[in-house]
Amino acid sequence: MPVFSSFGWFGKMAGMPHRVAAALVVLVAVAGVAVVSAQVPPPPVTTALLQQVAGSLQMYVDPLPQMAKIRGYGFQQGRVVPVNLTIGMFQKKWKFHRDLPETPVFVYGQCADSATFPGPTIVARHDVPLSVTWENHLPDSHILPWDPTVPTAIPKNGGVPTVVHLHGSAHPPQDDGSAFAWFTAGFRETGPAWTQATYRYPNVQPPGNLWYHDHALGLTRANLLAGLLGAYVIEKPEIDVPMDLPCDDDDLHLVVADRSFNVDGSLYMNSTGVAPSVHPQWQPEYFGEAITVNGKAWPFLAVHRRRYRFRILNASNARYFNVSLSNGMPFHVVGSDASYLAAPVTVSSLLISPAEIFDVVVDFSVSPTAEVEMLNSAPYPFPNGTAPGPLTGKVMKFVVTPNGPRDPPDNSTVPDREVPYANVASLGSTSETRYIVMYEYQTPSGQSTHLYINGLRLEDPVTETPRSGTTELWHVINLTGDNHPLHIHLGMFQAVKMQQLVDLQAFTDCMTQLNDAVKCGVDQHAVGPVVPVPDHEKTWKNVVKVPPGFVTTVVVAFKLVDTNQPYPFDATAEPGYVYHCHILDHEDNAMIRPLKLLP
Repeated sequence: MPVFSSFGWFGKMAGMPHRVAAALVVLVAVAGVAVVSAQVPPPPVTTALLQQVAGSLQMYVDPLPQMAKIRGYGFQQGRVVPVNLTIGMFQKKWKFHRDLPETPVFVYGQCADSATFPGPTIVARHDVPLSVTWENHLPDSHILPWDPTVPTAIPKNGGVPTVVHLHGSAHPPQDDGSAFAWFTAGFRETGPAWTQATYRYPNVQPPGNLWYHDHALGLTRANLLAGLLGAYVIEKPEIDVPMDLPCDDDDLHLVVADRSFNVDGSLYMNSTGVAPSVHPQWQPEYFGEAITVNGKAWPFLAVHRRRYRFRILNASNARYFNVSLSNGMPFHVVGSDASYLAAPVTVSSLLISPAEIFDVVVDFSVSPTAEVEMLNSAPYPFPNGTAPGPLTGKVMKFVVTPNGPRDPPDNSTVPDREVPYANVASLGSTSETRYIVMYEYQTPSGQSTHLYINGLRLEDPVTETPRSGTTELWHVINLTGDNHPLHIHLGMFQAVKMQQLVDLQAFTDCMTQLNDAVKCGVDQHAVGPVVPVPDHEKTWKNVVKVPPGFVTTVVVAFKLVDTNQPYPFDATAEPGYVYHCHILDHEDNAMIRPLKLLP
């Protein structure tokens, strides 16, 4: 309501009765106070307020959703044939909890009505190509803050830049979702590496669990936080079926992601950086106060007394999860990332980094309790940060119900053996050795400003140029205080050794000056205790955890690991690939480097 201050308006009151005129003056004055009050900025969003909002949400009242499945192949005269899919990105509202107002999100779907958080699960078939046209239907501006001072895709005419990366897939470079191949709504503007609207995924790698997500330059953390992520599976019946793992309704995805919510239900993302004079918005890690699974905050799942297969993906920006079951039941790990193991490994807890996937079987037939909580004990930042509290220390709940008379028998198993190619020795010797060094840069007062690999930016000339069809040995040196989930595009890798650096400060000081591990005597410093690689991570992965103050030795395969054969496509084309830390806030600023394969 406008506040009128014109003398002409007051002059018109002259002919009114005195009481009426006085009453109108009071009304105008009250209206003015109301307007002034409405313009007072809201109180700043604090951690306490975010915890209060998350803490007001009762746990375990929403059932766990399952995302719709889209079949990435067709049938023609009894044969499996390729198909073409169109999947869009839309803004819509999503209900994260029964008692939380609807939340504006960016999500994937075949149409706006069916789009979900996370997006639909795409089920592909091994060796059957799938073509996907990714369409951007997002608005002219982002629903979350972003920082133009980190390397960022900034269109000249507005819009939200996006590009899709199929994480864990072996495909040609032009189908990789380069950070520079972004596009806005209707392809109105495109990045310098954009060449095509349709991506072709050959699905030639071994069967396993992948996921797709946004990869736009400098906006990955905001676009994924907004909801641009979804699961992808490659099936190979001749390998999958003989294992007799739980299937159909007993085979479920658990996409875990932490989020914070404002009082109105909207997603919270900080609008002020830790070093605002350098980066006005960027912070080194995003940690949410609520834990969501499949788009619901602390859901529950009713299970029968039988085995279940859970494909657990950590889709958080920065949070690690160390999950366990409250009644002590174990996880039988059958796969990690996009590969099965050589044989299942039974563990009492699972440490899952951002972007990492574990494929597990849980046998509820032996549950000693009727209710089982999935708990989290991972500090944040990992490994030396704050212990999770009563909110972030819980993930979801399973409610165990008796088997009914119409329930089919459980004929599933945890197989004795799985795949022979999981063993790193199956590929033979390595052809090249490289040192990959992780740095963090800080202000004099200790606030993070950016992170680099090998002291270089993404825009700097490529230094990692493996030959397609070969296997390399990478010594990844972590000179920061964080554990970093290292992700490589195209290749698959597995850690074989983790050795602590001694006299770390002297080595770091030398590296800061010379940026040369050999000249700084890495062999004399990498003599500390050796930490064994967990058995359930001994397979070909897309994410390797790199602990702080360690040299992690990684075998990297630039070929198909199940057949030990070169890729059946040109992996040397432009725009090449990348490797990076998958803490999204690190990746955006700017712990990411180009990777160019040679013939």
